[in-house]
Amino acid sequence: MDEALIVRRCRYMPDHLREGDIRRLPRLAVVTGIHGDELEGQYLCFALTRAIAAHPDKLAGIVDIYPAVNTLGIDSICRSFPNFELDMNRVFPGSSNSLMIERLASSVVESLDGADLVLDIHASNIFLKELPQARIDQTTAEGLVPLAQLLDLDILWIHPPAKFLESTLAHSLNSRSTPCIVVEMGVGMRITKEYGDQLLSGVLRVMRKLGIWQNEADDSDPVRTARSSLDREIHFMNAKASGIFVPSADLSAQVSKNQRIGQILDPLDGIIREDVLSPCDGLLFTLREYPVVYSGSLVARILEGTDA
Repeated sequence: MDEALIVRRCRYMPDHLREGDIRRLPRLAVVTGIHGDELEGQYLCFALTRAIAAHPDKLAGIVDIYPAVNTLGIDSICRSFPNFELDMNRVFPGSSNSLMIERLASSVVESLDGADLVLDIHASNIFLKELPQARIDQTTAEGLVPLAQLLDLDILWIHPPAKFLESTLAHSLNSRSTPCIVVEMGVGMRITKEYGDQLLSGVLRVMRKLGIWQNEADDSDPVRTARSSLDREIHFMNAKASGIFVPSADLSAQVSKNQRIGQILDPLDGIIREDVLSPCDGLLFTLREYPVVYSGSLVARILEGTDA
């Protein structure tokens, strides 16, 4: 039909910058919208743009913002890439001479290659709500954790390498020596403004660390200490019965072993099918948002440990 698929990027850099100077400046890239039902990053892009526009004189490097990589998915409220029915975050690094989705993935990787840091912003799906967290492969933790600790997040989930993650944007970039941190927060199809504001303060702090942002005021507030999953167990709590999940604890609560997290109710028979109890003392950092559950459905995740 002779149409073109365009992924738009907004580039911010110091005024009067000469073309030959671009490669010598530090560069941060913020990417979001790889999944069409994840909108939390949209607000961060807006807020970061406003912060830069308010103080253009503070910009000493390059900031690239990609607010909607999977533009068709966002337009159609579809998590995957429409028509192909593929998870776009499972086709990286893509190919320049293959299907459209792979050509798109390849172009995105090439565009991001060489950045000093890429933040790949995700939300959860429509079923779960997540505290702001970084997810980092153990093989890249040494270089990425010091930067992730500046992002004002609640959790640093450092996980072992997984074969299925090798086709993600983060793995493709880290394999090219372009540092990439995955940030996940909030819930699908919604925007949690307080999480976006929280992450914005962290992004500005990282920009200052990289020499991109010259505003000392960004470092005046103490950064929160993110809890790391290193040497701690993450407990996955799955429903043992089908029904309606009603939570009894709030996301971000410090829960105790055997504390009730919620109940699974049977609306037909009017009985409680299951009391969902915490297996340990720890931080409740994932909680079921969509009430309908079936046996095996994930209802919560807890990071074991009581210290902040």
